[in-house]
Amino acid sequence: MTTGLQLIVGLGNPGPEHARTRHNAGFRVVDEIAARAGEAFGIDAKLFGETARVRIGGHDVRLLKPATFMNLSGKSVLAAQRFWKIDPERTLIAHDELDLPPGVARFKFDGGHGGQNGLRDTMRLLGHGRFHRLRIGIGHPGHRDKVTPWVLGRPSADDDILIGRAVDDAIDALPLALAGNFMDAMTRLHTAKP
Repeated sequence: MTTGLQLIVGLGNPGPEHARTRHNAGFRVVDEIAARAGEAFGIDAKLFGETARVRIGGHDVRLLKPATFMNLSGKSVLAAQRFWKIDPERTLIAHDELDLPPGVARFKFDGGHGGQNGLRDTMRLLGHGRFHRLRIGIGHPGHRDKVTPWVLGRPSADDDILIGRAVDDAIDALPLALAGNFMDAMTRLHTAKP
């Protein structure tokens, strides 16, 4: 039985005003995966988002960008898992991570939501957190009162380059995760130089 990933979800907010904001780091991941595969996203109303299908390292993978806005991401994630009959354990959710600096990305399985509202909503609807995460570092503004404008704002030019590099490093490690070799994927990503 194969244990690899079948669904990669990028979290973010739809609309041009949110493009390239820190909070849309998850969208950036799946957009880059689709671009590398030469595929485009199409709107799928029944899944409350945009979807694409790609092949990575011989593996057939579904991509999803919820169009529900971050705080209601779980509605789209669960709809996709049910429609495509994909277990949460074979789902990877890419999202922005305040607790990691720009340039750093980390794979993780299970755990809490860490205040990330897209994860929070997904876990609320699933009833657990047993899915894979790809945490894309965006840095922390230093005080919790500044978090909302920070995540909804665009990174500096230097941070934008670092975030892009972390996205590339994560995608380079994806074939291992898709094959079910999560420890190897983690090792490869976690030793990447920021």
